[in-house]
Amino acid sequence: QVHLVESGGGVVQAGGSLTLSCVASGRTFDLFDVAWFRQAPGKERDFVAGINWGGSNIRHADSVKDRFTISKDAKNTVQLRMNSLKPEDTAVYYCAAVQYGLGHRRSNEYQYWGQGTQVTVSS
Repeated sequence: QVHLVESGGGVVQAGGSLTLSCVASGRTFDLFDVAWFRQAPGKERDFVAGINWGGSNIRHADSVKDRFTISKDAKNTVQLRMNSLKPEDTAVYYCAAVQYGLGHRRSNEYQYWGQGTQVTVSS
């Protein structure tokens, strides 16, 4: 019912910036929580940042909290601004959402997922 599409990934030098977008369709995002996760080859899918649709609950993983910023720029769009990128940020980045959620950080707490967008940071 809810479709999420990520965009904005690419290849960037260490220290550079990228902005990812997640566009949702199919249902209203009222009472939804939306988050970004990332997964590198051979590793688990890790929480990056999350935001509830009212914008009152915003959180970032410790590894990115001073470099990445999640925001809601349109009614159906969530952005992830990534600054000072490091090679260890290289991963597939996924957008996820759950209805009635608030403040989640675990992948198994999210119901809807996008297809992912690749971010590669070169040294």
